[in-house]
Amino acid sequence: WGAFVIILPISIVITTGILLQLKKEINWLQPPTAKGGHPNAPTISFDNILASVKTADEANITSWDDVDRLDVRIDKGIVKVRGKNRWEVQVDTQTGDVLQVAYRRSDLIESLHDGSWFHDKVKFWLFLPSGIILFVLWITGLYMFILPYTVKWKRKKQP
Repeated sequence: WGAFVIILPISIVITTGILLQLKKEINWLQPPTAKGGHPNAPTISFDNILASVKTADEANITSWDDVDRLDVRIDKGIVKVRGKNRWEVQVDTQTGDVLQVAYRRSDLIESLHDGSWFHDKVKFWLFLPSGIILFVLWITGLYMFILPYTVKWKRKKQP
């Protein structure tokens, strides 16, 4: 019965897990990382980063309140500015030029994967128990698989 109880959550976890494995390979899921003109030499200020990001109309970022996080890639010479609306703007850390603006779907897929997209209670009261049930099913299945071999081995061992 455990398998029937967890079929929907585990189907979501498996599907989104496959997509997350491919997120670097499929630009639709996660925008590729651009390269700035001067790696390892960031000179741009936070004010200039925000000013650059404001010029990207698609991202609809007007203040720091609209920004979820900054991901600084010094070796690539860029800073990725992720908006709370899942838009990502990549800015050159030397010149402040906007290198790329794209919608980032991988965060949405990750929240579906762990169940937090639905609600935190769904994450802990449906997805976590589903994972535990799946683990128990896996262990019992492994036991059922190994059992005939151990019985056969014990019979051969007895005189």
